[in-house]
Amino acid sequence: MLQTLGIISSPDLSQSLPLSDYRTHIQETPYGLPSAPLQCAQLGQQPVVLLRRHGVQRSIPPHTINYRANVWALQAMGVQQVIGITTVGGIHQDLSPGMLCIADQVIDYTSGREHTYACSFSGEVGHVEFGEPYCAVMREGLMQAARQAEIVCRDSGVYGATQGPRLETAAEIRRMRQDGCDMVGMTGMPEASLAREMGLRYANLSLVVNWAAGLGTGPIDLHQIQQVQTTGISAIVQVLQAFCDAY
Repeated sequence: MLQTLGIISSPDLSQSLPLSDYRTHIQETPYGLPSAPLQCAQLGQQPVVLLRRHGVQRSIPPHTINYRANVWALQAMGVQQVIGITTVGGIHQDLSPGMLCIADQVIDYTSGREHTYACSFSGEVGHVEFGEPYCAVMREGLMQAARQAEIVCRDSGVYGATQGPRLETAAEIRRMRQDGCDMVGMTGMPEASLAREMGLRYANLSLVVNWAAGLGTGPIDLHQIQQVQTTGISAIVQVLQAFCDAY
């Protein structure tokens, strides 16, 4: 029996995937409602549950996303493995706009987010091992899927998670590069660690939409970011299709 795959992404991706047997489901959680109704469907022969991280109309900024409700809702729907699709700024010289990258490490620079289920209801402090934050099996599956789809994809990278919603300063990016970050985004944490707490296998697939601050030829162009994101969705769709076809 195929395991249900959770996909957390933007509204644009869910509209681009060739889904069948589509239905929506409103899943309540002890932490409130998730960002949007869950989209339950088939991607090929693979059962999937899609969750639009920023809401149906992309109205929820990264620092106010209810990450706990999102991850809980997926687990309640029987999801056992999750792919978090994110857009990032490239810091490493290999991660130019339009590239895909499968993160293997993360550095969390966020603050003030509800980032754990520990002590919420059980009354016990919960520790989880997080030395390798992403599932190695799922990462390898995504790498194979990218090769199968003939999509250029970097097979490792350190994701630097910042608070948002503002973009970073050039000085902050210089510090992040010194810290070892290869890319910068705003939604990678605490999503990954909450998935680990819930016992879900989680992998990140990032689309580079711009050079991080101070690394391009001028100020970051938000219109250009949208153009790269629109083009990059096609590559993400192909990778996800190949990933699901492998099951």
